[in-house]
Amino acid sequence: MAEVINMPRLSDTMEEGTVAKWLKKVGDKVEEGDILAEIETDKATMEFESFHEGTLLHIGIEEGDGAPVDSLLAIIGEEGEDISGLLNGSGGSSESSKEEATSESQAEESTSASSEPADIPEGVEIVTMPRLSDTMEEGTVASWLKKVGDTVEEGDILAEIETDKATMEFESFYSGTLLYIGIQEGEGAPVDSLLAIIGPEGTDVDAVISAQSAGGSSSKSTTEAPKSEAPKEEEKAAAPVASTASDGQRILASPLAKKIASEKGIDLSQVKGSGDNGRIVKKDIENFTPSAQQAPAAETSTAAAAPVSPVSLPVGEESVEEVKNSTMRKVIAKRLGESKFSAPHYYLTIEVDMDNAKASRSQINNLPDTKVSFNDMVLKACAMALKKHPQVNTSWNGDTTIYKHHVHMGVAVAVDEGLVVPVIKFADQMSLTQLGTAVKDLAGRARNKKIKPDEMEGSTFTVSNLGMFGILEFTSIINQPNSAILSVGAIVDKPVVKNGEIVAGSTMKITLACDHRTVDGATGAQFLQTLRAYLENPVTMLA
Repeated sequence: MAEVINMPRLSDTMEEGTVAKWLKKVGDKVEEGDILAEIETDKATMEFESFHEGTLLHIGIEEGDGAPVDSLLAIIGEEGEDISGLLNGSGGSSESSKEEATSESQAEESTSASSEPADIPEGVEIVTMPRLSDTMEEGTVASWLKKVGDTVEEGDILAEIETDKATMEFESFYSGTLLYIGIQEGEGAPVDSLLAIIGPEGTDVDAVISAQSAGGSSSKSTTEAPKSEAPKEEEKAAAPVASTASDGQRILASPLAKKIASEKGIDLSQVKGSGDNGRIVKKDIENFTPSAQQAPAAETSTAAAAPVSPVSLPVGEESVEEVKNSTMRKVIAKRLGESKFSAPHYYLTIEVDMDNAKASRSQINNLPDTKVSFNDMVLKACAMALKKHPQVNTSWNGDTTIYKHHVHMGVAVAVDEGLVVPVIKFADQMSLTQLGTAVKDLAGRARNKKIKPDEMEGSTFTVSNLGMFGILEFTSIINQPNSAILSVGAIVDKPVVKNGEIVAGSTMKITLACDHRTVDGATGAQFLQTLRAYLENPVTMLA
């Protein structure tokens, strides 16, 4: 019997997922434990394995598409098995809850149909802003793939809708002519707002909108003329330059292709799409080579625009671009904003003599199969210092303070989409070489989007190191629910005073950001004193 595979909930906070890549295709044999696909959440991209054996009969979510948890992902069964009942929702599950849900849905549809205003002509369908996730309150139309006057078939992609979690393709459940667009590209509107009207060509759209408004719809104002050619021209004018060709025709491109094109400064009108209906996809952007004639044209345009002046002034063209934020970037902004404005931060900075640390590291790395970085030494010193100062290893919990008796060290890692914090569990029980191996492994998988969500959760303290970029000193925002985060600067060679004499030395500045609700100034200072003692005398960390 065929098995229905739904979009899995890969973390406690996951509401929807995106299929980054399918590792099996329809018709392939699947064994229990085989990797079916790579699923991307707001935290990481994870491999999703099959718990069933059989043949992959159906794929419900294509690569690059997102869907809420429990959406139909795939169907596995016997080769040649009839799965039409599962696809139509009329079979495949004996759970009473699903049957009840179907009955309720049909009842709601029946009630909705019976209460629909009689003035709306037969065959005309009102399309509203869909609720694409459980938490979605409003959506933004990223791009329209159909324009007013186009013929629409059931299953055609109408538009790309951006929610608070992802940009998803929204397909039509009706056939007919697209008579009216209620929300233009780039505009947002609440769920259930009037998105579009589909029906027979020649329908009086004004009458339909009036009837819809009279029926208590939450649709937006319809003062614009809906039927004339004017809306089409407005759509063209409002469309982004990168999404419209010089002849006014819309350019079909996936959201990822648009994002990469914006980052690389590529004009989409110059790219030939290899997808369905000439749609531009990721590989088209990656393989695109600019034509040689573009540069001379730009030079001619600039020269023509140069002002005549006796003084030699710079001449150019003002240019800006607006790039939509990724889901990860939005999550980073939300969490860091909440931390900065909810936790009263204060900062303590000290300078550490790193001469002994440099000498010790050199000796350690001379040993066979051993490689230790300065960052590993900082992590080890922090883990040991936290055991001596448990007040720093806490979390604020309103009426109580939670003391963590374990040390889980978060390590900030920069990735293409932003910043992630892999967590080294029980860091205080690891040696320097074990810490180095763990950091290298987690950071590498984080950059390759192979890290698991639970490997980025549960930190009790965080270290952020920008010394490798030459940053001398900086402050960080606390990674909630931690009470502190350490910012590590570069090691600098400079004159220092030792035993009353000026000599060459190496120093490093470190800054501790503390949550004043849990860590007092004296406590933070004592923690830094202990940390400095370990770093200036590395042999104490090997005992």
